Amino acid sequence: MPNLPTMSFFRRAAGALAAALCLAILSPALAAPASAAPLLAFGARIAGDDARTRLIIDFDRKPDFKVHYVANPYRVLIDLPETDFGIKADELEARGIFSDIRYGTMAEGRSRIVLTASRPVGVVLAEVQEEQGAASYRLVIDTAIVTGEVFQGQMEKQSWQQASAPAGEQPSVILPGGKADGPFVIAVDAGHGGIDNGARGANTKTEEKNVTLAFAHQLAEALNKLPGTRAILTRDKDEFLSLSQRVQLARSEGANLLISIHADTLKQKDIRGATVYTISDKASDSLAASLAERENLSDQIAGIAFVDEPAEVADILLDLTRRETQAFSINLAESVVGKFKDEVLLINNPHRHAGFRVLTAPDVPSILLELGFLSNKEDEQLLVDPAWQKKVAGLIANAVEEYRATVVANGG
Repeated sequence: MPNLPTMSFFRRAAGALAAALCLAILSPALAAPASAAPLLAFGARIAGDDARTRLIIDFDRKPDFKVHYVANPYRVLIDLPETDFGIKADELEARGIFSDIRYGTMAEGRSRIVLTASRPVGVVLAEVQEEQGAASYRLVIDTAIVTGEVFQGQMEKQSWQQASAPAGEQPSVILPGGKADGPFVIAVDAGHGGIDNGARGANTKTEEKNVTLAFAHQLAEALNKLPGTRAILTRDKDEFLSLSQRVQLARSEGANLLISIHADTLKQKDIRGATVYTISDKASDSLAASLAERENLSDQIAGIAFVDEPAEVADILLDLTRRETQAFSINLAESVVGKFKDEVLLINNPHRHAGFRVLTAPDVPSILLELGFLSNKEDEQLLVDPAWQKKVAGLIANAVEEYRATVVANGG
């Protein structure tokens, strides 16, 4: 690992900070041409202290990159064309200024590195250096702490804006019982993805985003076998979707149900079993509150600016999740719990509720299913077992079929 830059370097760099903040690196994110092979990031190292930190990443080709700043919390975003990250986890372990470092895909042709700091930070040097005698390049990012005023100035000077979902027209309201002239549509939402790995299992190679995607495919296959039913996946590959995008994708497909799939971790490694969640402005218990808080941080992990709603806005969101829709969500949750009983291990009080943002569609009954806990070795073994996944997917499909029959019988 190279030595950290000398103090004299940082004195020179600090003098250039104001100019550096206005560089063209603060322009919109790049996307690689469709025909171009992804970049390969094959090595990295990080060194520094609580005042300044240097990050170096090795690439097989010269990388184009852009740097942005986001607050709440303080983050530096490094946007890249599509990149395969062949970096060992310990090579980019957070240290120095940074409390968390994440990297991965954001969307088609785009990847991102997110550096999260506990206090304001600025980039004093950002450049690509060609390795002499080797067909490779290194991206060097030098950072240093700054005042809150300087960080705010960085935010105001950048012309880049967060990409947002297309405005478009709001889809018409779909009755929970389904349309008479079309299939019964279920949106299967594989939690996390792309830069957001989600939880990591007792076996550190097991990532939640891969578990949820594998199960989502199994569940969609089981649901599509039901007559008059069509399952759609909010994501069918390893990509990042914001929580609002997941909700909007379900609504744009006229979904009658949304089932969001997760497999979290807990500090208490002996706790195991499945849990079904529905939305509520008040959590049913401390575990539900903690899990909802962590799941709702998904957007922040990917570097999307987060604006916390005041209490009255949160109340309006839950009011929009109409009473009828909430009642249908509870009906589905109870049906899933009933099918799991004696077939799949359930946590104590398996139907719980909390303020999960992914469940806020006002016209789509929605549940969040924690299949089990990756922090428990027994659960983890089941969660990655295709035979177990197929069995559980079949039980959920049976629950959906029962739910639909109940709704139709009641004139929904």
